[in-house]
Amino acid sequence: MMLSMLKKYSLVVFAIGGSFFSNVNAQAPANVIKEKVQALLQKMTLEEKVGQMNQYNGFWDVTGPTPKEGNAKQKYDHLRKGLVGAVLNVKGNEDVRKLQEIVVKESRLGIPLLFGFDVIHGMKTVSPIPLAEAASWDLIAIQQSARVAATEASAMGINWTFAPMVDITRDARWGRCMEGAGEDPYLGSLIGVARVKGFQGDDLAANNTIAACAKHFAGYGFAEAGREYNAIELGTNTMYNVVFPPFKAVANADVKSFMNSFNTVNGIPATGNRFLQRDILKGAWQYKGFVVSDWGSAGEMVAHGFASDLKDAAMLAANAGSDMDMESYAYVTYLKELVEAGKVDMKVIDEAVGRILTVKYELGLFDDPYKYCNAAREKEMIYNPAHIAASLDMAKRSIVLLKNENNLLPLKKSQKNIVVIGALANDKNSPLGSWRLGSDDNTAVSVLEGLKGFTNNFKYAKGADVIVGKASFTEEVKINETDKSGFKEAIAMAKTAEVVVMVLGEHGFQSGEGRSRTQIGLPGVQQALLEEVYKVNKNIVLVLMNGRPLALPWSAANIPAIVEAWQLGSQTGNAVAQVLFGAYNPSGKLPMSFPRSVGQLPIYYNQLPTGRGAVKPDVFWSHYTDESNAPLYPFGFGLSYTTFDYSNLKVDASNPQQIKVIVTVKNTGTVAGEEVAQLYLNDPVASVARPIKELKGFKKFALEAGQSTNIEFTLTNNELGFYNNEGNFVVEPGAFNIMVGGSSNKGLTASFTIQ
Repeated sequence: MMLSMLKKYSLVVFAIGGSFFSNVNAQAPANVIKEKVQALLQKMTLEEKVGQMNQYNGFWDVTGPTPKEGNAKQKYDHLRKGLVGAVLNVKGNEDVRKLQEIVVKESRLGIPLLFGFDVIHGMKTVSPIPLAEAASWDLIAIQQSARVAATEASAMGINWTFAPMVDITRDARWGRCMEGAGEDPYLGSLIGVARVKGFQGDDLAANNTIAACAKHFAGYGFAEAGREYNAIELGTNTMYNVVFPPFKAVANADVKSFMNSFNTVNGIPATGNRFLQRDILKGAWQYKGFVVSDWGSAGEMVAHGFASDLKDAAMLAANAGSDMDMESYAYVTYLKELVEAGKVDMKVIDEAVGRILTVKYELGLFDDPYKYCNAAREKEMIYNPAHIAASLDMAKRSIVLLKNENNLLPLKKSQKNIVVIGALANDKNSPLGSWRLGSDDNTAVSVLEGLKGFTNNFKYAKGADVIVGKASFTEEVKINETDKSGFKEAIAMAKTAEVVVMVLGEHGFQSGEGRSRTQIGLPGVQQALLEEVYKVNKNIVLVLMNGRPLALPWSAANIPAIVEAWQLGSQTGNAVAQVLFGAYNPSGKLPMSFPRSVGQLPIYYNQLPTGRGAVKPDVFWSHYTDESNAPLYPFGFGLSYTTFDYSNLKVDASNPQQIKVIVTVKNTGTVAGEEVAQLYLNDPVASVARPIKELKGFKKFALEAGQSTNIEFTLTNNELGFYNNEGNFVVEPGAFNIMVGGSSNKGLTASFTIQ
């Protein structure tokens, strides 16, 4: 089953990389683009240069009448005068073409626009939320997922996405953890690079590639108390070794833009933070792309108490290295005046505009401003069968099996009297997740629809709604805290069932931007529903749909089978059904630790040691008096319908520049499966305290039942070293400990020494 599945997947990859997508022209050499940028800068007035640094949100129905008054009229006039460099939230080849025609045909220099959009996990065809994709630990699949998203987005006129989010976070209360890759900088770095490659492709001038944007620089995922937009407090050790690495990785991968963040760093808002943008990004890392503010973040520096007014904010942001202002009107209103007054150097303006123009040239927009506006291509690419197939494959790979007592799963097609309970099982909208602004509502395959592909021997009872009323991206979600009217029917059905499949969790709009939570168990009355059903039938398969790790200690202790299905996008129901019935053997591993209690947060595996970390005979050691220190399910954890045995761990440290680690892995079960072998490193004595373990390598591979293979890792200075508190990368001699296994909490151990 597994090898045939892998062959099928390779065909999907071939289709995505081949005939479905076409290039129209190749990117010009860097030196040629540089000359063109300099020549254009010499022709531009100061006002036109400032205009390139200005980004507006879509502000009127371009198929309707031209704005005649107010803010929309001003923005329209700015378009005609060349005072807008980019827009966002305008999509569809017709609308994009109309706006592009205004600036190209009516402005003095005809400099084309960038069209930005939050293409986070798909455009029309929706892939799993990014945190779910991270659970696949499958870099090829993640890259292909971004490639599909770029293909559909570019077919709808978009040439710039505000993704990937590479913020590391350790706090499941933070709603935006659904948009990233979890708690680990090593895994997060590789996933960020994979997504950048997927979006930008091999040739940015092709008509099916879009510029990517790494966000949010920096520290956004460390918001205090997990509360959105809150302050952060970070030491240099964490900043350099946890927060920065994914950003540096995507910068090295030539991501075309960075977005700064809403938070302060050392008391200075990121948008006006010279250390982040000039010293680190454009200085130490020599980054060549441009930096865009987050929505209105330049103006928000006034609320932070860092800028006295919007004019002051414009000066601070520009001088700090923020090249483009998104929707705060600071630059377009005040930058010209600030330059003329000598408060912003003309070199700052030319540098920023040069970076922006370079990306426009690299995209090929000067050769063909309408290259992304093709109605026939839009019709062909939206919901293309190859995209749907890739979405299904990505969804299956993202599912994590957390528990499977007595091999309750997989279910058999011959299974009689299955009862499915939970409003989410019959939901076609929530599984699309948050941050899917380009999608069509109610286009997900529901779990009930997916199950019908395997059996008709099931009954369904809603049990209870997750939310009250409708949910949307821009409104607070109201949780059902009181209505238990559906309990009676669900309990009655469960009494006579052989197996009960309960689909519970968060609504898709309970996570994402602005969706922080203090309680991260099953929302509303769902926990009560689960416990009531358990009283009459303990043979329960719990299918979780959620955008963040949940605290589920009761479920972990009592429910025999738990499947973490996240929010899997367009093909949710088909992916879940294939896993439940064994047509696909789950292989996902957690990218974030699941806590036992919200009181443990933030919780993460790569913590620093403490002087009193070991269990003491008294109370004076680092622990809780009412809960274990350990997570409910640790980072890297995930089961399979088969089992894997690790043996013969060997380390060859004869060459300190390339230390070889070899381990034998055997499929000791009865079915084929995929495993993710993980290598963790510990530097026990260093000039600064180092984590108790850090992920430094992983490999995903398939094995038939009874088959074994040798997995080899190579450790170089990149894996052995770390950043000291001055930001210098150092590799210190001494002893190192390693652990290799299928999770961060269990594996074979060995040691080696480098001189």
